[in-house]
Amino acid sequence: MFSGWSPHGIVRAFKGHSLLRGRGRVNKLDGKHTLQKAIFPVSDIDPHPLSPQDCLVALMIAVSASDESIRTAELVKIQSAVNNLPLFGEYDEARIPVMSALVFDLFEQEDGLDALFGLIRDNLPERLFETAYALACDVAAADGTLREGELRLLEEIRYELDLDRLHAAAIERGARARHLRM
Repeated sequence: MFSGWSPHGIVRAFKGHSLLRGRGRVNKLDGKHTLQKAIFPVSDIDPHPLSPQDCLVALMIAVSASDESIRTAELVKIQSAVNNLPLFGEYDEARIPVMSALVFDLFEQEDGLDALFGLIRDNLPERLFETAYALACDVAAADGTLREGELRLLEEIRYELDLDRLHAAAIERGARARHLRM
């Protein structure tokens, strides 16, 4: 349904989708995209500009975009996680478009994936690393097929979050069991 990889193309293609609607806006300044400070404020005092929930949403969006095609099932899985998991109980859904713009902007950069993992490691408590991986696996499995880009990103997530191999295998098996088709 949605194909053709270009961060801006995806943003344009999904602007009308309910998951990406909201107050998140991207401005062009000096040929580069930057998030409006009013939407994504970062003060010199706040060492954690992203909430743990922001990190989880950004990681789910990254997994969805990793195979160069964001599928409706993946967007529905992200929305469902945000709407139903207690971890997101106080999360402002208007932040989802902001996190989408952040991920797409980072994916444009040469070292954007490293920057994304740096933000996640800096702002996500270690106790939520396995939760992050579980959510990433659920998004990757949501459409019933794991593509090469998704598998590579999941491998990178395991490495960057330093997850135990057995724990990661159990999380993967749980995601596969939840998304089996007849």
